[in-house]
Amino acid sequence: MADSATHAQPSSTDGQTRRDFLLYATAGMGAIGTAAALWPFVHSMNPAADTLALSTTDVDIAAIQPGQAITVVWQGKPVFVRHRNAEEIASAQKDDVAELRDPKKDGERVQKAEWLVLVGVCTHLGCVPLGQKAADPRGDFGGWFCPCHGSHYDTSGRIRKGPAPLNLPVPKYAFTTDTTIRIG
Repeated sequence: MADSATHAQPSSTDGQTRRDFLLYATAGMGAIGTAAALWPFVHSMNPAADTLALSTTDVDIAAIQPGQAITVVWQGKPVFVRHRNAEEIASAQKDDVAELRDPKKDGERVQKAEWLVLVGVCTHLGCVPLGQKAADPRGDFGGWFCPCHGSHYDTSGRIRKGPAPLNLPVPKYAFTTDTTIRIG
């Protein structure tokens, strides 16, 4: 009889093992449930699809002839892309030694000498300077002219005359192919 009584009670290690398994399984399911409940909140902090779409802009520059310029929109701002001709490049490089309010050499503002990419917003009060179209006035230095307050920019987008304190900014950009620029 004593023999049958010992077989009816589970051993303490067997009970401990089952208890540990139930503890770990419950904790694991609780962690998975918590992560599943928090995921929508964490995901809501990611940028919206329309914001991500504005973060970069690809520009096909194949059809832009030397001396021409186009305006594209990036992050809601106009960006000037100018295919500079030899005269514009020479003028910009010659002016590297001129007295500049915001001194930057032309080579620091371009990746390829013939292509100039600038955010087209005047650094004085946020106007959009003229100079993208052939008929537009380009100011005293052949670049851009902001008629609102009379800021003149050269062919490298550097401020040369007027109240603007800084050069037209150069956005982050890269040549993804010989005929495509990715801005942003």
